Amino acid sequence: MALQTELFGHIAHLAAGTAPHPDQIEEARRFAADRLGTHVGAGDSAADLLAALDRPLRVCGVVRNTGEPGGGPFWVRETDGRLTVQIVESAQVDLRQPAQRAAFEAATHFNPVFLACAVRDAMGRPYDLRRFVDPRAVLISRKSKDGRELKALERPGLWNGAMAAWTTLFVEVPNATFTPVKTINDLLRPAHQPPR
Repeated sequence: MALQTELFGHIAHLAAGTAPHPDQIEEARRFAADRLGTHVGAGDSAADLLAALDRPLRVCGVVRNTGEPGGGPFWVRETDGRLTVQIVESAQVDLRQPAQRAAFEAATHFNPVFLACAVRDAMGRPYDLRRFVDPRAVLISRKSKDGRELKALERPGLWNGAMAAWTTLFVEVPNATFTPVKTINDLLRPAHQPPR
């Protein structure tokens, strides 16, 4: 909430009817880079900076990677050359490519366990979330039902497509908060057993 309050303050300065002071623009640019991981070029206008800041915000609680299947937080180069932080699923990675496999296996953190989402703008109006979707971010995952292997099309995937243009922050949370159940045997783990 404190981060969002600070973000809204920068948005208010940039969106004011008068041109913002150059110091305010530079302060907002530093905030975007240092606090949000959003890089806006020095030559970009106040309007460009405002567009980069005025978007839904998601804070993702991630755990240390202990080898569970799935994805995690990565820097992604977008088609326009920008770097963004995204949640990348294993189905999006070509694990046959040694460089991609090495990067994916070296991941220190795992998929979000918790999400805190801010979906209203500085004026309290809900964002039109369809504006922040990357429709190209589709993935095909393998599932099984009744012993039969199936392919599932996620179009777009929630983490990687439907929230692709959100401002994203990652925060480490304790591994004890993550108790996945991917197979029936996972229910035998201590976290899923009744207290004694």
